[in-house]
Amino acid sequence: ADIYRLEEALRLPARLVSPTRVTADRTEALCLLLRRRVYPNRHNDLLPLLGRSVSELSIIFNCILDHIHDNFGHLLQNLHQPWLSLEKLNTFAQAVANKGPPLQNCWGFIDGSTMAIAKPKQHQKVVFSGHKRIHCLKFQGIMTPNGLFAHMFGPMEGRRHDAAMFHESGIMTTLEETMIYMNRPDGTPLCLYGDPAYPLRPHAMKPFMGARLTREQEAFNKDISSVRISVEWGFGKMSNLFAFVDFKKKKNLKLHLQPVGKIFLVATILANCHTCLYSSQTSEYFNLSPPSLEEYRSP
Repeated sequence: ADIYRLEEALRLPARLVSPTRVTADRTEALCLLLRRRVYPNRHNDLLPLLGRSVSELSIIFNCILDHIHDNFGHLLQNLHQPWLSLEKLNTFAQAVANKGPPLQNCWGFIDGSTMAIAKPKQHQKVVFSGHKRIHCLKFQGIMTPNGLFAHMFGPMEGRRHDAAMFHESGIMTTLEETMIYMNRPDGTPLCLYGDPAYPLRPHAMKPFMGARLTREQEAFNKDISSVRISVEWGFGKMSNLFAFVDFKKKKNLKLHLQPVGKIFLVATILANCHTCLYSSQTSEYFNLSPPSLEEYRSP
């Protein structure tokens, strides 16, 4: 029953029709998308299962991928969502504070992630991460205590630092424009928390830095790091659900032959939908229920 509920939430037409006039039932198309994402198989591997030609499978896959990205990509770009109201953000901040860290105004956590790709024939150095020692693309996500990614920026070249990605994303401007009137009851501004790579701003906090920290500062860093790990749980869940986006050994994604950035973003949307249906490690840790599937995808 949940697959039909997801079809309705994603507003899939009864039959998808590609520009080349290849058609598919929406259930068939959605199952193809999900089946191909859960393991890095090729279209050839799905021939016995779906009974279509490789070219038809490829066309259907790209058709539903485009539909979800074009119609729901804004869910990862726009913070003006019903489930991100001031009341909800204050609830998020309280849930974080309840876990012990002396930070009363943190409503989410920001971090970067990599998506391994096959070694390209051109511009190899641009997408090579010296830190991870792989060719990859990078993304930046904001995870909320209810287990959803509220924002996702990318892709960017694998060689870029998280600080550069933060600047390029423009998220600081977005936060200032969105959060300017969103404060805690005591008047303190609501903020995100990130690792040392991120800047210190009214709406973006990070650990205390320096060789000589006070006991209080060290305790703060330790306490907040124990809850910041939730954003890593979010990326981990997406990788577990859709191994295609993080299968380093096969490196199945080819930069110039596949819409790899779009694949990652759609996987994020689908992972959020899964959390809405079945909860997640993050939402259970903070004891917060995610919004319903219908509330999440509402404009």
